[in-house]
Amino acid sequence: MTLRHIKDNEYAEEHGGDYEDFEPGMVIRHWPGRTLSEADNTWLTLLTMNQHPLHFDRHYGTGAEYGKVLVNSGITLCLVGGMTVQALSARAVANLGWDRVRLKSPVFVGDTLYATSRILGKRLSRSRPGQGIITVETTGTKATGETVIVFERSFMVRCREEANRAE
Repeated sequence: MTLRHIKDNEYAEEHGGDYEDFEPGMVIRHWPGRTLSEADNTWLTLLTMNQHPLHFDRHYGTGAEYGKVLVNSGITLCLVGGMTVQALSARAVANLGWDRVRLKSPVFVGDTLYATSRILGKRLSRSRPGQGIITVETTGTKATGETVIVFERSFMVRCREEANRAE
């Protein structure tokens, strides 16, 4: 969280950043983490129409490779990606996409996940003056330090001059 001084003893809470706030090589540790519950896994798996019993049938899971229910990998991507929004893209104009999503280790109910992002690059938009594109690599880890997911994401943000004009 960043506080921007408005006047006298008054501040505004800010999230995300403008183009100028990001530099390649920056590493951001996102907080807080999130512990996955059985309800998270069951409801989100069924909501997204994933019918694989490995994600919501405990009896089935005990006979599978890991011996228990496995958290849906789509949930892992959404959760870890969501952890980055406050610091990275809360002021974004558009989310442009995810690339190179790699699932490294399984996630189970009760695991606590954390996210860290590294700024890979930035460039001014060729088609949208006053805006720029930020590319990050995000890593999701368990509280034990075990990496569970790595992905790249690009999003568009305003340049500070453009952002100040809009306020």
